[in-house]
Amino acid sequence: MAVSYNPKTIEGWKVPQTLYNSEGQKNILAWAGKDGEFKRQQSTFRDWISSESGAEFPVEKGRYHLYVSYACPWAHRALIVRKLKGLEDYISYTSVHWHMLEKGWRFATKDDKDAPGENVTGDPVHPEFTHLREIYFENNKDYGGRFTVPTLYDTKQKRIVNNESSDIIRMFYHAFDKVLPEEFAKVDLLPEDLKEKIDTANEWTYNDINNGVYKSGFASTQEAYEKNVKTLFASLDRAEAELGESPGPYYHGEHVTESDVRLYTTIIRFDPVYVQHFKCNIRDIRSGYPNLHKWVRYCYWKNPAFGETTEFTHIKCHYTKSHKQINPYSITPVGPTPDILPLDEEVPAVQAAVKSK
Repeated sequence: MAVSYNPKTIEGWKVPQTLYNSEGQKNILAWAGKDGEFKRQQSTFRDWISSESGAEFPVEKGRYHLYVSYACPWAHRALIVRKLKGLEDYISYTSVHWHMLEKGWRFATKDDKDAPGENVTGDPVHPEFTHLREIYFENNKDYGGRFTVPTLYDTKQKRIVNNESSDIIRMFYHAFDKVLPEEFAKVDLLPEDLKEKIDTANEWTYNDINNGVYKSGFASTQEAYEKNVKTLFASLDRAEAELGESPGPYYHGEHVTESDVRLYTTIIRFDPVYVQHFKCNIRDIRSGYPNLHKWVRYCYWKNPAFGETTEFTHIKCHYTKSHKQINPYSITPVGPTPDILPLDEEVPAVQAAVKSK
């Protein structure tokens, strides 16, 4: 049984009752402190797959299974890197259904017709399981943390290896290189000459943009919302300027790096979801950020690891139909249309501005 939480007895916290199931168990992300600020909890499982002799989690073809949600930006990172590194034959995956309610992420059933995408199925490792949380309880019957994606699972030991996306993507960078074809082994998303620059960018990108949309959307006071949304857009301005200086189509030039992976999963969701659902509406990407807009479209249309792992139905439906405290009637906006523009097309306002120059 997971640890129970009673929101009435947690001093200093202001948490809507809708975030709890009938047993009072905390089961989704949104926490708002007494200052109205969204607080993200830390991941619990931080082990590592390694090619070193005697590793607790050794490299082995077909041994590991990745649980993701197409809706979740953190899980989306892992899917992108899995494809960039050619790990399809080494790490299988299942995507949960986009609907996340009282018991957290659930697996799709044969009756679900509203969740497109590859591997949106029941759990092939545990056919009897209906929810992701059951994998966590299998690992520890007294587990009291969050039931999150991505979750990297060892099918031999029946153990969770890791549920921290930043660990998982870096694990994928080189752990399997010795067994991969050369074309994938040589893909380096964290080259030594860019590592310091990428690590520096990660700091503000994560805090202000990746997590910034959540800090804006889940804020429970006007002051907390305004502070965080202004910080978010200041950092979007910074990313826009840095992309304008890139010598190539990706963030740091001609080759995709971790910076592209980590930023993409927020920017691709920005106009379809974050502008309206999380009130991140100072500007949108397609009309307010020409460099970011060009870059995100290049990633989507030119690199299958980005485009083929992006499922807009999951993205739009998950946020708008799962976050009852924000959208109690679960109405999903029709727009923007299309979800992403073609590579060489702009919105009419931008077209008009270009013509007037």
